[in-house]
Amino acid sequence: MTLFQGIFMGIIQGLTEFLPVSSSGHLAISRYIFGLHFDNILFEVLLHIGTLIAIIAIFYKDVFSMVLNGIKLIKNLLFYLYTKLIINFLLNKKEELPKIIVTNEERFVMLIIIGSIPTAIIGLLLEKIIIVSFDMILVPGICLMITGGLLSYTRKIKFGFKKEKDISYFDAITIGVFQGLAALPGISRSGSTIVAGLIKGLDRELAVKFSFLMSLPAVFGAMLLQFKDISVNSISGIITLPHIIGTVISAIVGYICIKFLLKLIRRNKLYYFGYYCLILGTIVIITYFINI
Repeated sequence: MTLFQGIFMGIIQGLTEFLPVSSSGHLAISRYIFGLHFDNILFEVLLHIGTLIAIIAIFYKDVFSMVLNGIKLIKNLLFYLYTKLIINFLLNKKEELPKIIVTNEERFVMLIIIGSIPTAIIGLLLEKIIIVSFDMILVPGICLMITGGLLSYTRKIKFGFKKEKDISYFDAITIGVFQGLAALPGISRSGSTIVAGLIKGLDRELAVKFSFLMSLPAVFGAMLLQFKDISVNSISGIITLPHIIGTVISAIVGYICIKFLLKLIRRNKLYYFGYYCLILGTIVIITYFINI
């Protein structure tokens, strides 16, 4: 991989991860254009780390709160189990069971956890299909058309008013299903989850924030799956200057794009990206049939 390719794909990742146009679809198309059919997926993981840094930089207060309240949830759960199994069962006492979820902040963390479950299940079920689809340019083309349709539909969605305390567990599961399906290249993760949030009545800015915060467990989970068979020595040998530059650029561009997207969604202009996805998807599909 050349330095230019690393820079180019870093820009593509930063732009497309947060703008609702599918980073995986654009990466698949870029790999097709450049002929980058490498079996080392480490660079794609590094690019996602870059955009992960961008999310944390924008929503650092929410991320810190999630970590803190996640620890509280674990503590509450352990105390619940201790009371139920040790105090009430073994010692045969009748103490009232403590609550596992006490505050709205703890409930918000639980919403993220619950929403991540269908994402993980769908990702595991579609794993082989997802891997194969990256080398079949027709799949990103079709999926981009689907993304375009979803984004175009936002013109008809009325403004929602749900705040964090109003989100139901079913809302979180619905958004998690959309996120799971977005593992297919061409279906925008941010676009599909934001649209799902809007359909479920979330406030527009909350739909964006919930979308990005829910992506954190998905990205970490994907990273663990990618790294489980890679040794430290092999990683040090694989990472080159283009990888590092691409990761840094994806973080910087991603940060700018999140800020831009937050402004854009206030104006209800997501459907503009729908037109882009429909046009690009059409071009990709036509190109595929021309080259058969």
